[in-house]
Amino acid sequence: MVQGDFGRSLTYRTDVSRLLADRLPTTLLLIGMALVVVVVVGLFLGRLSAVRGGATDTAVLVGTTFAVGTPSFVAAVLLQGVFAVKLGWFPSSGAGDGLLDRVRHLTLPAIALALYLIGMLARVTRSAMREALDSEHVTVARSRGVPERQVIRRHVFRNALGTVLTTGGLVVSTLLVCTILVETAFSIGGVGQLLELSTSTKDFPTVQAISLIIVALFMSVNLIVDLLLPLVDPRITLGTRSSSA
Repeated sequence: MVQGDFGRSLTYRTDVSRLLADRLPTTLLLIGMALVVVVVVGLFLGRLSAVRGGATDTAVLVGTTFAVGTPSFVAAVLLQGVFAVKLGWFPSSGAGDGLLDRVRHLTLPAIALALYLIGMLARVTRSAMREALDSEHVTVARSRGVPERQVIRRHVFRNALGTVLTTGGLVVSTLLVCTILVETAFSIGGVGQLLELSTSTKDFPTVQAISLIIVALFMSVNLIVDLLLPLVDPRITLGTRSSSA
């Protein structure tokens, strides 16, 4: 395993490493696109909801409730039916050839993969920012005449960033797992679909290799988040985190 030798696939009669090398770039591109959508849209909606309040807050809460309650495979079917079959804006299956064509093919899968996580990140961001808005140092900053935009950027969003970053680790981990359903629904041919096919055919070496990769990525993401937290929030130190644990 350390040398990259995961054995031979019982189904495909070839090295598992070769199967992964052919399919992993597609899966990583899909996860990367979905992650960008989650971070940009989720942070924007969460910040908008916390700052504006009122009808905007209610609309965001309703939208995120719908997003959180929609499983990835249901979102995949709905997006295929509307934007691929009915409107014909995007392909309904496959991964495409070349970078631009591949991005076009993976747009709908990335949105389907990101929908649930957008709702979760938006809600976490909203909650963390609303808590920061009620803090004493924000009141002091406003009383000293600091512009509202600067208060939101420096004192509210920055203080909420620790909670958001912690949720970001969960977002990446969820993307690694949910890609199995989305890749199968869109017939993308990535590692997720390979895992689903290998499980159904009892291809143990392939299932074992993919499971090890997912676990390794999961552990790496959580380690990076733990190392970044003290940099984002100076009040947190590795020593206090380990002692509290």
